[in-house]
Amino acid sequence: MDSLDKKIIALLQEDGTATNAGIAKSSGVSEETVRRRLKRLITDKCIKVVAVPDPAKLGFESEVLIGIRVESNKVDYVAEELAGMGEVNWVSMTTGSFDIFAWATLRTASELSSFLRTRIGSVSGVLGTESFVSLGTKKRDYSVAI
Repeated sequence: MDSLDKKIIALLQEDGTATNAGIAKSSGVSEETVRRRLKRLITDKCIKVVAVPDPAKLGFESEVLIGIRVESNKVDYVAEELAGMGEVNWVSMTTGSFDIFAWATLRTASELSSFLRTRIGSVSGVLGTESFVSLGTKKRDYSVAI
């Protein structure tokens, strides 16, 4: 990855709807160069261009960070199971008190309660969970300083 790739990524982090022509103009290269570089960055899974919605504006009242303790030989299995759940936005295997952290978004507190008990609680290998319910969000950004 060179400085042009990083410039393209930085411009898309500022505005995910930036056009190839606009990126080319800001970068001082041709539109075809941007198109080719962007295609490679996406194909190589260096970046993924997506819309990041505000869950509250879409009717989701419950966002929760869930710390999960897991049997040591089932961490990968549990992480894969969580990653396959539509309510789960993010899964990370970690060090410390929890083996996995997951971020989930649900419409109501009742749905959250059911999700924790019946979905996560029923995954083989889960020993216990601790939930941290979001009371508000000050920043929702997925950019990385490059």
